[in-house]
Amino acid sequence: MRAWSIPIGKFFGTEVRLHLTFLLLLALVVTQTMKVGIEAGRGIALFFIIFTAVALHEAARALFTPGKRDRLQRLVLLPIGGVILGETSEHGSKPESLMSEARTALAGPAANLLFGAFAAALLSAVGQVKIFASPYIHSSHLARSLVWVNVSLGLLNLVPAYPLSAGRLLRVWLAQSAGKDVADPWQEATRRSVSYGQGFSMLLTVMGFIAGNVWAMLVGFCVFIAGHLEDRSLLFQSVVSSVRMEEIMLTDFAVLSPADTLQDALEKALHTLQDDFPVVRSGDLVGTITRQKILDAIRSEGNGYVQSVMNRVIEVCQKGESLATAFRKITTRGLTMLPIVDQQRLIGIVTLQNLSHNMALLAESRRLRKMDES
Repeated sequence: MRAWSIPIGKFFGTEVRLHLTFLLLLALVVTQTMKVGIEAGRGIALFFIIFTAVALHEAARALFTPGKRDRLQRLVLLPIGGVILGETSEHGSKPESLMSEARTALAGPAANLLFGAFAAALLSAVGQVKIFASPYIHSSHLARSLVWVNVSLGLLNLVPAYPLSAGRLLRVWLAQSAGKDVADPWQEATRRSVSYGQGFSMLLTVMGFIAGNVWAMLVGFCVFIAGHLEDRSLLFQSVVSSVRMEEIMLTDFAVLSPADTLQDALEKALHTLQDDFPVVRSGDLVGTITRQKILDAIRSEGNGYVQSVMNRVIEVCQKGESLATAFRKITTRGLTMLPIVDQQRLIGIVTLQNLSHNMALLAESRRLRKMDES
């Protein structure tokens, strides 16, 4: 997700990122504009109209989302709307009911359609704009485009193709109607909804290719990408919820003593790849310190003791806790290391430095284990 999107700020405490399909849209709009002899600036203006419609869609959805928003969430904006990645609670992101999901999912399309209707009435009365003239969306008619961009985005999200708004309602309905023999109805409903959505995206892309309609192809491509992001997010949440800390923690690691001098600590740090160190006294964890903090303290204050600069507020995980819990603690508290304890004794550490590496190895180990079992 981070490789294909760029951060643009925060909204209600949620990090907002712009997917690179928006840059594809910008290039397409400017190219189509210049091809008919219109200045590129109007194409850029049309791009921002589309971006504003998407922002309105997501703002309305955020306002009608029940419960406390999670700082772990990432909102990725695509030209068809936004995709929210990340858990919303310790137990996942399942809505309470079909009605609560309907309020959240349909808030976006409703906002776009209402704004489009208001803009149409205002422009017709004040600006004498012909709302129903062709072309509906074009850089040569920005006022009319403002209406139809919002109307089109609202109507598109009423198609029951996940992760479009109506597709989210389909997912809840599938989960609630699943049989008792289904182990995880929510996960199964999500996978079915994603497959339906990607089928719709492929159909739209093929029809756009046959008809020579580049806009239909772009919409189909964006629906496919959004569904893929949601599917990968579901897979990630499933993995991190099943992995226990004792499966991935580092058991061979260096520790420091609060009585160590900073110079001694620096010497020890030179002989390990760790960037973060637990500080232990008589087997008990009493603090943590980073390599960078050691360097900064020596440069600013000279040699001293580890206990004078270590972090005494310690966040720990039990060995049986899930990796999802570790991610939550690391992300929400800005940590780079989590000590793992068993009956208050330090038995391992998990760091951001080694986490992705261990996850890759664990995934391969589980894949080989499944192959042996089959």
